[in-house]
Amino acid sequence: MTVLASSRGAFRDTFRSLRFRNFRLFFIGQVISQSGSWMTMVAQTLLVLDMTGSGVLLGLLAAAQFGPVLFLGAWAGAVADRSDKHRLLTITQSAAMLQSLALGSVVLAGVETVPLIFVLAGIQGIITAFDNPARRSFVVEMVPRENLANAVSLNSTLMTTSRMIGPALAGVLIVTVGYAWCFLLDGASYLVVLAALRRMRPAEFFAEAPTPRSPGQIRDGLRYVASNPEQLVPLVMMAIIGTFAFNFTVTTPLLVTGPLGGSNQAYTLLVSTMSLGSVTGAIATARRRAIPFSHLIWSAAAFGIAMLALALAPALWVAYPIVFAVGLGSIAFMTTSTAMMQLQAEPRYRGRVLALQAMVFLGTTPIGSPLVGWMSDRFGPRTAIVFGAVACFAAAWFGARRLTGRGLSSEEADPVPIVERPVA
Repeated sequence: MTVLASSRGAFRDTFRSLRFRNFRLFFIGQVISQSGSWMTMVAQTLLVLDMTGSGVLLGLLAAAQFGPVLFLGAWAGAVADRSDKHRLLTITQSAAMLQSLALGSVVLAGVETVPLIFVLAGIQGIITAFDNPARRSFVVEMVPRENLANAVSLNSTLMTTSRMIGPALAGVLIVTVGYAWCFLLDGASYLVVLAALRRMRPAEFFAEAPTPRSPGQIRDGLRYVASNPEQLVPLVMMAIIGTFAFNFTVTTPLLVTGPLGGSNQAYTLLVSTMSLGSVTGAIATARRRAIPFSHLIWSAAAFGIAMLALALAPALWVAYPIVFAVGLGSIAFMTTSTAMMQLQAEPRYRGRVLALQAMVFLGTTPIGSPLVGWMSDRFGPRTAIVFGAVACFAAAWFGARRLTGRGLSSEEADPVPIVERPVA
C-alpha cells in the first residue's frame, strides 16, 4: 500500500499542472495537433526524397520550413509580448490549418512539384515564426508561479509525444492511402486546438498585461538577453547544437535508406523510437523543482555521445536502441535550456526571449541543413552525424567554461501576478 501510495503521489506530482483547466485543454489540443504537424513534416521529407533522392534538396526543404523563423523571429517575439497570446494563437493555428489543407489538396490532385512544396513549406515557416513564441510563452500563463517548471517540462513532453505518434501515423498512411492524407488529417487536427482555445477561461489565466507597443522593442530584447549570462550562454549553446546537430530530418532518412539499407517505413519507425526516448526523458524531468546549470552541460555532452554512437551503428537493428538514447539526450538538453531561459526571463521580455531561442534553434536550420545535406551527399550521412556530435561536445565545453557553479530553481523565477482579462 505504501508503494502504491508513493507511486500515486509521484504521478500526481509529475502531472500537477494538468489540474488547471486551461493548461489541460491546451495539453490535449496540442498533443493531437503537434502529432499532425510531425506527420506532415515526415511525409513532406519522404515525398521530396522520393521525388529527388537528394540530400541537398532535403536540406533546402528544411531551410524553407525554418528560414522565416530566422528572419522574422525577433519581430514575432515582440509581437507576442505585446499581444493577447490566446487571441494570437487562435489566428496562427487557423492559418496553419489552411496551409496543411492546401498542401494536402495539391498532392491529392497530383499537381505537386518540388518548387510548389517549397513555397508551401515557406508559408508554414512564416506561420511558425509567430506561433512558436506565442505558444511557448502562453504555457506559463496557464499555471501559477510554483508550477512553471512543471508546465514547461510537460509542454516538452507533449511535443516529444507528438514526435513519437506523428511519424508512426505517417508511415502507416503513406503505405495505405498515400502522402496527401497525412497533410489533410494534419489540417483537420487543428480543429481540436481551436475548440480547446475556445473553451478556455481567460479569467483563470496567470499573466501580466501585454507589453505596450513602443519603439526599439526588438533592440531592447536583444540587449536584455546579451546582458544576462544565464540566458546568453544557453542561447549560444543552442545555436551551436541547433545548427549542426538537430538536423535529423536530413541525416536520419539518408542513413536509414543508405548505409543501413532500410525503407521509408523503417525511417518512420526510427523517428518514433527516437521520440519514445524523448518522451521518457521529458517525463523524467517534469518532476524537477531545481535546474542546475550542470544539467545543461552534461545533457549536451550526452547528446553528443549518443550521436557518435549512431554514426557508428553497423546495422539497422542496432540503430533503434541508439536513437532512443539520442532522444533522451536531445530532450534533456532542450528542456533544460528552455526552462532555464523561460523561468529566468522577466515576464515582459518572455516572448522575445523565447523567439530568440526559436531563432537560434529552428532558424539556424537554413544554415546547417544545406551544409549537412551537402556533407551527407559528399562524404556520407555518417560523417555528417559525427560532425553534429562534435558540435555537441563544443557546446558542452563552452557552457562548462561559462556556467560552472551557477544554478537556477523555479522558486527564483520572477513572480507572475494574476490579472483578469476580458473574454476574447
